[in-house]
Amino acid sequence: MSTSPGPIAPGRPVLPDGLVVIVKEECETCRMVAPLLARFECTVYTQDDPTFPHSVSPVYDEDLSVSWHHDIETVPTVIKVMNGIEIDRTVGWSRAEWQRITGIEHLGDDLPVMRPGCGSKSVDPDLVDSLRARFDGHALKARRIELADLDDEMESMFDRGFTDGLPVVPPTEERVLRMLTGTTRAPDEVVTIVPPDLVEVTVEKIAINAVMAGCKPEYLPWVIAALEAICTDEFNIHGVLATTMPVGPVIVCNGPGTKAIGMNAAGNALGQGNRANLTIGRAVQLVVRNVGGGRPGEVDRATHGNPGKISFCFAELEDGSPFTPLATSLGAPAGANAVTVFAGEGPRCIVDQLARDPESLANSFASCLRTLHNPKLVLGFDVVLVVGPEHARVFAEAGWDRERLLDELHARLQLAGADIVRGAHGIAEGVPTHLRDATLPKFRQGGILIVHAGGGAGLFSAMIGGWANGDIGSKPVTRLVGN
Repeated sequence: MSTSPGPIAPGRPVLPDGLVVIVKEECETCRMVAPLLARFECTVYTQDDPTFPHSVSPVYDEDLSVSWHHDIETVPTVIKVMNGIEIDRTVGWSRAEWQRITGIEHLGDDLPVMRPGCGSKSVDPDLVDSLRARFDGHALKARRIELADLDDEMESMFDRGFTDGLPVVPPTEERVLRMLTGTTRAPDEVVTIVPPDLVEVTVEKIAINAVMAGCKPEYLPWVIAALEAICTDEFNIHGVLATTMPVGPVIVCNGPGTKAIGMNAAGNALGQGNRANLTIGRAVQLVVRNVGGGRPGEVDRATHGNPGKISFCFAELEDGSPFTPLATSLGAPAGANAVTVFAGEGPRCIVDQLARDPESLANSFASCLRTLHNPKLVLGFDVVLVVGPEHARVFAEAGWDRERLLDELHARLQLAGADIVRGAHGIAEGVPTHLRDATLPKFRQGGILIVHAGGGAGLFSAMIGGWANGDIGSKPVTRLVGN
């Protein structure tokens, strides 16, 4: 395996003082204004035909470096430069604007008052990624891995241990730079320190793994926020990895941004089929693996594991919910984009197709919740209760909100010590025998997290059991999503 330092930073082309016009022959508006360019002193850069416009002597912007570095999005663009600094610009054709910036009265009086320009070649979707890599690739600090012409990119990623067992997208410079457009944070900014190897992870490193996971650029802030949440002492990702229980980060997303990036909170929200859900969660896991060193069979010691350790990420269905959104209930501002991470196992279905009153449905929920991990174990584990819309409707019609449902569940989950001590009912597992006469809650206060999600049809809910809670294990952590 060989590496190279990457592209050398090209200098930013300096525009000459005076008026500078950028055009391309393919643009009808540029062709319309071309005769005007001979009427005032200017430097003309042409993007496609080196002889256009014929009325002046253009400078051929063959590699588009001028257009790229001076953020030309539309042609024609007229820029006024003084002492090498841009002081004014106008785009497209506006008779009034061209007369103002050139100082020539009646310029273009015989032309339409206004006509929009065309997209610059430097923002052409077929060219923009390669141009970004050519001119901005020097910003990337990661080492480059060179592959032989006959090497298979996918197989090479497997061979180097960069995957989670599924194929990944090769993180080329073009793709990584495109991913970085999803955030305003600098590529070399250190976001957090990733256990178990306690390695600093930069925005760039996260972007690389987001590319590999299949993310779009607009998903990147969500990946960053989730990593900020799991790499905390409270969440304890090192412990989550090292435990033999089948748990991993479960990421619940809240806020209007979930819709903006196309996340699924409805049918099959906890399953396959949605790119944002699956790739955000996968990117987080790849960073833990590839940067932090959290690999199965090494630090990751799960006895069985669960498929959610590839990715377990979904949005809460806030529309029509009788419950305060999860992130808001945990302290995030109302309406904020936020992620909550929970160390959880795979979901288990709760079935109750007959309850039409909240008391009966709460009884069903409590009976199922009592079985979590073991019916005779209490207080040590938290749970996420994912209430489906049809079940939520029962509570909504009765006026039960999040707090009322939690109160009712906790009241139903007070367990007699005689039933849960070790040896009771022929089961060795249980609480110590000195607690035989006590009444113990199944969950600690705050140990039941309610989320509203799922399809509109089906009288089902789900529960996601947690790992050891509190200071000895993991606590749910909420972080706001930035830009």
